[in-house]
Amino acid sequence: MSTTTEQPVRTSPAPQATASSKFIAKVFKARELAVAAVLVVMLGATQISNGEFLSEQGIEDLMLNATILVLVAVGQAVVVITRNVDLSVGSVLGISAFAAGNYLQSGGSSLVAVLLAVALGMLFGALNGALVSLGKVPALVVTLGTLYVVRGIDSIWVGSSQITADGLPDAFVDFGHEGLWVVPYLALLAVVTLLAVGYYMRNYRSGRDMYALGSSPEAAVLAGVPVRKRIMTAYMLCGALAGLAGALYLARFGNVDSATGNGYELTVVSAVVVGGVAFTGGSGTVYGAALGAVLLTSINSVLPAIGVSSVWVTAINGVLLLLAIAVDRILALRVAGVLRKKAAQMRSARHA
Repeated sequence: MSTTTEQPVRTSPAPQATASSKFIAKVFKARELAVAAVLVVMLGATQISNGEFLSEQGIEDLMLNATILVLVAVGQAVVVITRNVDLSVGSVLGISAFAAGNYLQSGGSSLVAVLLAVALGMLFGALNGALVSLGKVPALVVTLGTLYVVRGIDSIWVGSSQITADGLPDAFVDFGHEGLWVVPYLALLAVVTLLAVGYYMRNYRSGRDMYALGSSPEAAVLAGVPVRKRIMTAYMLCGALAGLAGALYLARFGNVDSATGNGYELTVVSAVVVGGVAFTGGSGTVYGAALGAVLLTSINSVLPAIGVSSVWVTAINGVLLLLAIAVDRILALRVAGVLRKKAAQMRSARHA
């Protein structure tokens, strides 16, 4: 079986569409910069309040806490850009973590365990993608169903057993905690993955197709975009990253049971939307989703550091999600208004 390698594509936009495309890009870039600014201000204010917050250990903990959510948020962002969603990522993370741990306890190698987790995640992603693209079933319904299916399989398989750090190879557990100075190896791996996916979405035709699909599925079909293939790709990538996150979760915490990953999908969706990826699809970047993930995980560390009960974390995440949705709606209306105005100007210019 032969395979072909897809090459980066650089397309020249039509002159009439250039100004509008640049305007939309600037709007959503400003949204990501705003999230980054909020993160910097929040961390800076916390450091002023608690001088030990950004110590070497504090910075390392912030990075470790964000790593898992960043990976899953990047995969979720790709799916949301296509105007879909994957609610099963928490369950996939949990079962992938247990599969990797079970294999390691039987004497397997660490690398094979990670690849096993990624492959298992990709398998569930392919199932979601097939049901959504081939069965034409709404993504919300499909992935809500697979969430419970995967969780049920996980509960039956795991039962009352538990994976603990003392049953894992020392090198694997050390990888989850060590790094280069204050930068953990897990964080470096997450950054490399983020950059790779971001490059793919920006420079490859199939990545750009996902934006076209999310912006207007009907127009994408008319333009010759292979819709089913792109949806399958998005879900398989999301599943693979959830599986990778499961393996890294195991390395980070060394403890996995049947409850691992419960409720994680809601935090992931919040991170993606807060990071500027429109839930209606077609806009936003994986970098913004990663920023949203870092912001939400940082809140978990900031509140105890300033003496606020951690019970407020969920409420604050909910407020941020509502604010992000409101901002998305306002931006969508403004962008639509600007595009209508530009279209009217071009029609007037042609008739003049």
